[in-house]
Amino acid sequence: MGQANPEGEKITRTIAVGAIARVEGEGALRVTVQDGIVQDVQLKIFEPPRFFEAFLQGRHYNDVPDIVARICGICPVAYQMSAVHALEQIFGLRVEGSLRDLRRLLYCGEWIESHALHVYMLQAPDFLGYDSAIAMAKDHAAIVTRGLRLKKAGNAIMTLLGGRSVHPVSVKVGGFSRVPSRQEVESLREELLWARDAAVETVHWIASFEFPDFAPDYIYVALRHPDEYPCNEGQIAASNGLQISVNEFEHHFAEHQVAYSYALHCSLQGSPYLVGPVARLSLNQDHLTPLARQVLVDLRIALPLRNPFHGIIARAVEILYALEESLRLIERYEPPPMAAAPVAVRPGIGMACTEAPRGILYHRYEVNGDGVIREAKIVPPTSQNQSRIEQDLRLFMPRLLPLPDYDVARECERVIRCYDPCISCATHFLNLEIKREGSA
Repeated sequence: MGQANPEGEKITRTIAVGAIARVEGEGALRVTVQDGIVQDVQLKIFEPPRFFEAFLQGRHYNDVPDIVARICGICPVAYQMSAVHALEQIFGLRVEGSLRDLRRLLYCGEWIESHALHVYMLQAPDFLGYDSAIAMAKDHAAIVTRGLRLKKAGNAIMTLLGGRSVHPVSVKVGGFSRVPSRQEVESLREELLWARDAAVETVHWIASFEFPDFAPDYIYVALRHPDEYPCNEGQIAASNGLQISVNEFEHHFAEHQVAYSYALHCSLQGSPYLVGPVARLSLNQDHLTPLARQVLVDLRIALPLRNPFHGIIARAVEILYALEESLRLIERYEPPPMAAAPVAVRPGIGMACTEAPRGILYHRYEVNGDGVIREAKIVPPTSQNQSRIEQDLRLFMPRLLPLPDYDVARECERVIRCYDPCISCATHFLNLEIKREGSA
């Protein structure tokens, strides 16, 4: 701990902790404390820009789904769905019936695999006192095996519908390049029935964790659909009463640059806000399935959730929902007459927003008369949550200041992991730097 020296001069102490796993991408956290008061919190994203929006310019619209899928290896479907919906808006095309169901089923597969990965491999070790899922597996092999099998069930859906589980290749404007037979879709059923029961067990398991007492005041933002739990369609809603069409996104949400990060921050009318499972579940609880609602009642889990550490609960509930929804879609599936609806190319601007596992994902495209992309804008959920993560850290830090810096680092990392930040799909580590000035 830093303290003032006899001459009254301030002493600065800087601590850097590297190679902390279970954060998706390269980032750093800098905390400045002066005289025992947190002065500044900076979540630094130092991974270089990837320029996908620039890569898209000059490409034909048919290339877009394959290009944007490469943005993320964990949630490629979200990027593809936001892209094709925006392009279909330009071309005056609306995908309905079995093709819409297949897109929703594909999205469910992504939610299952992404949430299972985070719940079991990235965040559960925090609550059980392990440094990694590998270490946790030594004492809880059956639990880790269950998590891996759940993830595999989601991957199986993505493989069948998308051609492969990582960077799917069958999604296109108007539908798919290939659609499965009734028999192929039905082949998923048995494993998904097991997974549904495993998801119920998962919620019960997570509800037994001890959670820090922490309840910030959030503005929740998520899609809202009148008839279903939102995946790939809906209006944008917020807990402050805002309800707008996706086309109005940029009138209310603004990106801005901060000096210490390559990633843009996004704010709602100048304020931080929360996207992701906690926001989605809190704003759409009326569209949960009866089984999901009953599990919440049995465990006395009240909605809306207020604690960021409860994000792991929200993800587990969404795994259960996605599995039930998958089984419902499989039950009613009939192969469509065409794998994709015909496209009539025309110039224009289109916007779309879908619910990635980590929250709303906004795309806007401008296309010329030849179907070539003139401009692209993508606002991922992690950039939308960055300011909110910093706010949570500011609020959570005072209780940590009496701890040694190593323990402060671990606890700060726990807060960040609540958001499952997808900084990128590259190396996993977080550097923490604490700067203490004066007496602390």
